[in-house]
Amino acid sequence: MKYKPTDSELEILSILWERQQASVREIHEELSKTKETGYTTTLKIMQIMYAKKLLRRTEQGRSHIYMPAITESETQNSLLSSFMATTFGGSTKKLVMKALGQSNPSQEEIDEIRKLLNELENQQ
Repeated sequence: MKYKPTDSELEILSILWERQQASVREIHEELSKTKETGYTTTLKIMQIMYAKKLLRRTEQGRSHIYMPAITESETQNSLLSSFMATTFGGSTKKLVMKALGQSNPSQEEIDEIRKLLNELENQQ
């Protein structure tokens, strides 16, 4: 990934990953449910994201319809790799231990983690 999305850009991307496409107005309405933000601010951020190639867009009448140009999975992988390298010295163990220590996983989550660990062991 060429550009690391900012927090504001990630908020917009998360809406688009869910909806697959939306106008600036639709994105702005969704963002306004949880925070104070101006329409022109949302528009400007989305124009910057388009210039960075984080978004694609098509014209529909007088408005633009935006779509994500990057997938949620590739973004998560890139951000996690960067975070892991800078925060945990690249150590998967340190990251997982910290994550599990900070939360209170349900029995279902523990079972899923155990299943994943078993699958990883069987691959070696």
